[in-house]
Amino acid sequence: MDDVAWTRTEMLGPEAPPASAVGIVGWMRANLFSTWLNVILTVAALGAIWLLASHIVPFFAHSVWNASSYSECREIVARTWGEGASGACLAVIRERWKQFFFGFYPADYYWRPTLAFILMFVALAPVLFSSLPRKMLWFSAIFPGVAYWLLWGGSIFFPIAIYLGFVAGYVAFRVAERGPSFLPPLAAAVVTIVWWLFIAGPLANLLPDIGLPAVQSKQFGGFMLSMTIGVTGIAFSLPLGVLLALGRRSDMLFVKWISVGFIEFIRGVPLITLLLVASFLLNIFMPPGTNFDIILRVIIMVTLFAAAYMAEVIRGGLAALPRGQYEGADSLGLNYWQATRLVIMPQALKISIPGIVNTFIGLFKDTTLVAIIGLLDPVGLITSIRANSAWNGIVWELYGFVGFMFFICCFGMSRYSQYLERRLRTDRH
Repeated sequence: MDDVAWTRTEMLGPEAPPASAVGIVGWMRANLFSTWLNVILTVAALGAIWLLASHIVPFFAHSVWNASSYSECREIVARTWGEGASGACLAVIRERWKQFFFGFYPADYYWRPTLAFILMFVALAPVLFSSLPRKMLWFSAIFPGVAYWLLWGGSIFFPIAIYLGFVAGYVAFRVAERGPSFLPPLAAAVVTIVWWLFIAGPLANLLPDIGLPAVQSKQFGGFMLSMTIGVTGIAFSLPLGVLLALGRRSDMLFVKWISVGFIEFIRGVPLITLLLVASFLLNIFMPPGTNFDIILRVIIMVTLFAAAYMAEVIRGGLAALPRGQYEGADSLGLNYWQATRLVIMPQALKISIPGIVNTFIGLFKDTTLVAIIGLLDPVGLITSIRANSAWNGIVWELYGFVGFMFFICCFGMSRYSQYLERRLRTDRH
């Protein structure tokens, strides 16, 4: 018998993994059927999905797009699919889609909000994507005035006079820059407000009346109204929230108390209450004869409401920064505003991205509350449409369409925030 041990002289190559451990089968075994509890949960989830799909799929598969009333939709479904069949009456969307998107805006001027909507993406592109040329930011800066002129019409010189207020405020900031740290922003704010209140209007009236036919705010409605309030509120609540967050952390007691008082008051009052104040009470405190546009009042209240929550979100980002960042900015010889703009705030905003976008989404959805004060946003239009005898009784199709449109907008904001978080990550290897 040979007692010499046998030794392998070369290694075997790796074998392919078993078919049950890779691909879709392997993923299902690892995630859906790994334990008895997971098996039970998977089967229950599949049953729930099947139950929902068995009702939802036929509802849309039997949908009707051409009908003049809800009763006609039901007759078409019964005649085509049999008695007792259910189907979505999407004919109401086909008939009222212009009203959903433009409200009561004059049909001859639909091109104006459509152009403003397209230009909004052109203005947002260089803000959202840094790879685009920085020169495009000039259009981003002038877009609010262009959008106002397109939507409301009137003289082209009125938005120009408003922009001159920012120029006057910037000049005041630069002049007061050599003074105490609190003086430049205070001087800029005072000069800008004085310009808007006492100079912009008379200056615009002195210039020739060159522009577009005016459209009243009462003719706004639908998604155009929601986009106007939501986008404006988002654009102005972020910088205002930054100032409030900095004010709350300020060492100057007067500035700190004002910021704390404003934030705590706004956060303690429901938005509906502020909207009612904007609708019924704000004009009482204005000088006699003042015509304060209702949409402008709503935008101001929505912006202030969102800014208070934004301030706390950004304050959380500021609190998360280590003390060394502040000391490093001081060691470079930067003053307060330079350190805040170049070192502190970029890092705080990066930390606060999820909370900021969450506030933006909440603000955009809260625009539906304007129906309380008589503005016909998409939800308000549903009540108006259902009051028509032809569409009385229709529910799911209208609310489903409005919900779907809001979901697209909010989901887009959510996806962009995730993209921004990935792009700004500094812990990648």
